Amino acid sequence: MKIDLNSDMGEGFGRWRIADDDGLMDTISSANIACGFHAGDYAIMDRTVRLAKEKGVGIGAHPGLPDLIGFGRRTMSVSDADMEAMMTYQIGALQGIAARHGHRVTHVSYHAAFGTMANADEALALRLVRAIAALDRELTVFCMPGQPTQRAAEKVGLRTRTLFLADRAYLPTGALVPRGQPGAVIHDLAAVQARVRQFLHDGCVTTIEGSTLPVSARSILVHSDTPGSLELARAIRSEIEANGGVLTPANQITD
Repeated sequence: MKIDLNSDMGEGFGRWRIADDDGLMDTISSANIACGFHAGDYAIMDRTVRLAKEKGVGIGAHPGLPDLIGFGRRTMSVSDADMEAMMTYQIGALQGIAARHGHRVTHVSYHAAFGTMANADEALALRLVRAIAALDRELTVFCMPGQPTQRAAEKVGLRTRTLFLADRAYLPTGALVPRGQPGAVIHDLAAVQARVRQFLHDGCVTTIEGSTLPVSARSILVHSDTPGSLELARAIRSEIEANGGVLTPANQITD
């Protein structure tokens, strides 16, 4: 089975770096590139796209809220029109840089609070995916299974790629345990490997409450800002390959 392993990339700013992007780019198959709002800048975006092109890694825009201090993880009081405009701005910026390097943006993956706000409002979710479709109807929308973003994207005829988050704890509803709560982010390497094996073998994950939750996905996400993210990504890739999976960029997977 073809499986995508993706990570949020280019999430530094100026002279500051968040993760080992070089190491991750050797490990993953798709990169969600920060576009300058929650993290990233023109130089980091340019370097990340160039590196992805060299490594044969698929790229997608990772739009977030304009919140460098909070790393885009704080919800903000912004209008639907502003959400639409800031997302379009970020995708377009990455498309321009990608074109310069002979690469192509093939997906969109919302960052943190941006995605949370989209999934809290069916009308907003629909408005955002309509804007994505207006930019490029070939773009795939990365999303959590069963959430408003998935339903909205499918309604307007966009492809979706649902995600399994290897380093985040799940609630029985299928939502993620909010960051800041105990156990929300999983750092233990063995625990992440066991979760990936369960997902690959049984198509499910054990929730934070101990119940079993089905997860329909073909792409596994590792957050680059999770401490030890490179080791986690390497371990997940090893699990995928050990269990007969073939690491494949998301845009090359057909269901």
